[in-house]
Amino acid sequence: MPGGTRRHKKPFEYALDANWPYAVMDDFRAAQIIQAVARALAEAMERQQVSANVLAARAGVNRQVIANILAGTTWSDAFTLGCLEAELGVMLWPQHLDWPKDDNGVVQQPIPPQAEPGAN
Repeated sequence: MPGGTRRHKKPFEYALDANWPYAVMDDFRAAQIIQAVARALAEAMERQQVSANVLAARAGVNRQVIANILAGTTWSDAFTLGCLEAELGVMLWPQHLDWPKDDNGVVQQPIPPQAEPGAN
């Protein structure tokens, strides 16, 4: 199975705190990427004021898949992300090769501060 045994856990299970999708994550890069995708998707949906139901219909993606991505309970696939990116007009996949390294040389996902509810 691709990803070995690490794929048995859900992406949000790699969070070191309960603040998904803004949680501090362990250093498993794949989970960090999926967290960044979930955050970008949630923020794009909020900016565009589009619900999961509407986005699902427009993008041709199952609404439950969108909910699962947002919740960090699934490993997103390229087909789904491509459909969502095309409909939203934004890139969801992060520029993860550019992420900074910590003092130990471990790549760290930069997490922007969480916006206040209702702030734009």
